[in-house]
Amino acid sequence: MEKFVIVIGRQYGAGGRSLGKRIASELNVSYYDRELLSEAASSMGYTPDIFTNKDERRPSFLRSLLSFTYGNMNDTSNPDTLSDENIYRLQSKVISAIAERESCIIVGRTADYVLRNHPKLISVFIHAPENDRIETVMSRQEADTKENATTLVRKKDNSRESYYNYFTNRHWGKADNYDFSFDSSKISEDSIVKFILDILNR
Repeated sequence: MEKFVIVIGRQYGAGGRSLGKRIASELNVSYYDRELLSEAASSMGYTPDIFTNKDERRPSFLRSLLSFTYGNMNDTSNPDTLSDENIYRLQSKVISAIAERESCIIVGRTADYVLRNHPKLISVFIHAPENDRIETVMSRQEADTKENATTLVRKKDNSRESYYNYFTNRHWGKADNYDFSFDSSKISEDSIVKFILDILNR
């Protein structure tokens, strides 16, 4: 089979990471999220901090202005001094290199946009009602109260949306930016996995 890539965008608490790991296990291919992309960057000679220091957050207006004015840095520079646009460019180079060398699952990092011209790309977005995701966050013990869980979910979603929209000039979560969109509160993970595997086999 030709190399394929399945990329997963996700609302916070909707189960995107779990789904990605499950599909990777079923297909016996590599799974990449922030931590593993960081490791991959390191193995390619980049500083791993290009992923760990910039966690899907849109740069501030001031940083954007400074990036535009002083952004010409080389690939091995310290991420703390690199422009946000150059950090994004390096992240995209790592993602593209991984997709070129192997079949894999990638979660987040605008991978659907970066790899939009990949001939064997399946892009997926996972969402769920906010209350369901708040319950998930609390069950994972990421917040001790419903109020704190609500704040965390909204903060993460706002951050991901701003980051995605800023760097892609598209709308995060909008259905026509993806091949498939699933409500994980209504469709079980088993069913989503089966559907994606069926599509891949076709």
